[in-house]
Amino acid sequence: MFTIEKARQIFPETRTADAVPAITARYKLLSAEDQLALIWFAYLEMGRTITVAAPGAARMALAKPTLDEIEAMTFDEQTKAMCDLASKINSPISNRYAYWSVNVKLGFWYELGELMRQGKVAPIPQGYKLSANASSVLEAVKKVEQGQQITLLRNFVVDMGFDPNIDDDKIVSEPIVIPTPADEREIITIPGVLNQTVLSYMQLLNANDFDQLIELFLEDGALQPPFQRPIVGRDAILKFFRRDCQNLKLIPRGGFGEPTEGGFNQIKVTGKVETPWFGREVGMNVAWRFLLDENNKIYFVAIDLLASPDELLKLGADKLSGK
Repeated sequence: MFTIEKARQIFPETRTADAVPAITARYKLLSAEDQLALIWFAYLEMGRTITVAAPGAARMALAKPTLDEIEAMTFDEQTKAMCDLASKINSPISNRYAYWSVNVKLGFWYELGELMRQGKVAPIPQGYKLSANASSVLEAVKKVEQGQQITLLRNFVVDMGFDPNIDDDKIVSEPIVIPTPADEREIITIPGVLNQTVLSYMQLLNANDFDQLIELFLEDGALQPPFQRPIVGRDAILKFFRRDCQNLKLIPRGGFGEPTEGGFNQIKVTGKVETPWFGREVGMNVAWRFLLDENNKIYFVAIDLLASPDELLKLGADKLSGK
């Protein structure tokens, strides 16, 4: 009989990008000043090779009053407000920020960067040098592939803000995107995978049709985002889809499946995910590990950020070679 903990162990040979949680942990040990400076240095470094998509007006409506408030401050006040965010100090802006969804937070920092370029927000002081520890973290960020870099930048900003006992039901997100009309949806095919539940998962997520997508899950099913604990239950998973998965593009490349105990089937798919922030310029190398019950309902799915592009080519190779 499967439990969520047991389900997490399917396809144990999958090699994930362990550098991401390791670098994130090192980042969290830095001072607030170094954290802020590292974000800007990393943002500028990535900007040489990656074009970040400007957030739409609808997405930024929640953050605009706070951005306007910061723009009206003196440079010293702006620096303090940003340090308060990094230090998780209890302040009006820090409290507001804690209740924003991930996409709103990313848009907020993007807009701050643009205001900094325009001279409207306090810049990094001329000649500022990162501490030895922060420089080491930045070098580590530079060495990983671009898909892992954007995951790191997301991790750096997501936990900022004051949230001692944050009420998950009060998290505010950008408006829900209308699902793509049925006749305009891309048909997904995956070499090696014919299971309709898995194909539908990819197609419905790409279409932002989260209400239909959640119907693929069992009531007590679970979804495990990269480097996180599983999200259990359809209500919680639907909330995650609406907050964090709008306008993603899943590009599966191949997969394979096999029966397992209790009439369940396990299916592994590898491919890429493009985000609305970076579009086609950067695709994150991902594996999806599905565990389906005898009625083809999803009991568990894990989304893994892969260690390298080479992992995309290994799909089923170990089994075929008898290793």
